[in-house]
Amino acid sequence: MADTAIFDVDGTLVDTNYQHALSWYRSFRRFDIVLPIWRIHRAIGMGGDQLVPTLAGDEVERAHGEALRAAWTEEFEHLIDEVRPFDGAHDLLRAVKDRGFSVVLASSGKSDHVERFLDLVDARDIADAWTSSDDVTNSKPAPDLVQTALKRSPGSSGIMIGDSPWDAVAAGEADIATVAVRTGGFSVDELRDAGAIAVFDSLRDLIDGLDGTPLARVGA
Repeated sequence: MADTAIFDVDGTLVDTNYQHALSWYRSFRRFDIVLPIWRIHRAIGMGGDQLVPTLAGDEVERAHGEALRAAWTEEFEHLIDEVRPFDGAHDLLRAVKDRGFSVVLASSGKSDHVERFLDLVDARDIADAWTSSDDVTNSKPAPDLVQTALKRSPGSSGIMIGDSPWDAVAAGEADIATVAVRTGGFSVDELRDAGAIAVFDSLRDLIDGLDGTPLARVGA
């Protein structure tokens, strides 16, 4: 009976996952840590505080975690001009809003990146609220970001729209269902195994299929 649509941003509304993966690869290389990019991609959607120990271990996190995250920021800045919204991003937000939902963008990205992406998808007049990494202590797959997004909504119950298994895990930890899209490069099985109740290949497919999801209307 959701009344709030909580949208992930990176990988869901804007096409950033592979830029993120390459930025992390280059960041690790600065410290002579060479990781296969496919492994890095599988962790995209986690916050940086979770990603470093997951991929490289707790010892690397203790020794270089903050420096790695700073290096990632520098590397991503070189690629951010390449980021574009996915086809249908604005139309999806508008369609969900027009069905009566509050719309909150739940990003764990840096606040300046979030501001930039809001403009890319022309979301400022649609979104009721949004988040950034500044708003939580623990990033995905912890539920903090999803819980914070819901608290900022004028509504009281939510449904998550995301692209990664970590979106679904975080939402599940907050007792919120997830509708997933494959825009982040994850498979149907990966997304369903993480808890997604429905998976769509694209944002346009989701728009066409809204009536078959809890996003059909408020209270559905």
